[in-house]
This record gives sequence, C-alpha cells and structure tokens, in this order.
Amino acid sequence: MAGISSNIGSHEVTLTVKDGAVQNPPCSSSKPKQDFGFSVPFTQKIIAEVLGTYFLIFAGCASVVVNSDDYEKVVTLPGISIVWGLAVMVLVYSVGHISGAHFNPSVTIAFATCKRFPWKHVPAYVVAQVLGSTLAAGTLRLLFDGKQDHFTGTLPAGLDTQSFVIEFIITFYLMFIISGVGTDNRAVSSHLHASGFTLR
Repeated sequence: MAGISSNIGSHEVTLTVKDGAVQNPPCSSSKPKQDFGFSVPFTQKIIAEVLGTYFLIFAGCASVVVNSDDYEKVVTLPGISIVWGLAVMVLVYSVGHISGAHFNPSVTIAFATCKRFPWKHVPAYVVAQVLGSTLAAGTLRLLFDGKQDHFTGTLPAGLDTQSFVIEFIITFYLMFIISGVGTDNRAVSSHLHASGFTLR
C-alpha cells in the first residue's frame, strides 16, 4: 500500500494505492467529491457535449462528403479513418475535462450502466448529443449540393451479416478501450505519476 499526494492549486490531494488500484479516489461515490479548486456547472457540460458532438460529426461526415464521386474521392477511405480518429483525439483533449467527452449515447448509457455516470444526467447528455449531431448534419446539408436524401456516410460493401459482425467487433473494441482507460481505477493510478503526483 502506498500514499499518493499532490498539491493542486491551494488543495492537497491524498490518495491511497493498494495492489495497483486507487482506494477511495476523489470521484468515489462512497465519500464526498474532492474539491480540486474548480467545478464545472452541469450547463457547461451539456454545452461541451453539444459542441463536441457537432464538431466530431461535422468533421467526420464532411470527410465522407468530399470523398464522394462528385469530388473525385480526394480524401480516400484511410483519410476518412484518420479524420475521425484525430477529431476524437482533439475533442477529448479539448472538452474531456469538462463533460467527459462522451459524444455518443451508447457511451453515456454504458457508463451509467457500470455506475460510472449518474442516470439522472443521461437524458440531458443524450439530447445534447442528438442535437449536436443533427446540427452538424444540417450544416453539411447547407454547405454541399446534392439530393435531399443524400447520405453523408459510408455504405457496406459486403453482406449484411458481414457488416453486422464487423460493427459488433469494432464497437466492442471502442467500449473496451473507453471502459478500460476512462473508468478503471488501476488505469487512473498508473497515470498519476505522469500527471505530477508523487508516491510516498
């Protein structure tokens, strides 16, 4: 067992590490939340989710639009993948400390199911995410010409069964990584030292 302490602003934070896991971390529901010198009102979290989802969908779907036959496929499929990945990374760094950077109802519901997110906040987060994605789709519709029913996404090239299995596997990857890195106390404790905390 080891103690971890660090000064954040005018506050001293002390955590206990046992068997590689943080015991009673500041975000634990069993004790009052530790004050790190700042607080984020719930309204700011909702705004962050709206803007984050908007920029994610706008960047990702815009890359698909400009890769269509009308624009001579200038981005390519690997380029689309890079755009989505970089967009997620930038937005997590930008607003992750505010809202948690869910940007997806499935992530919000998964966190709530694992008791890592309060159920009472789920409806507001889902509405914010749907609003942000809808606004992004509307913006793309205004910017690019095309048929009213034009789909700004990728289409499966194989059988429906193949598409389902692939989507199932990569969605599992997504939630596995998010759950492991974003919520597991052992992952949190392993990054404390790199964040300026010291063992004692």
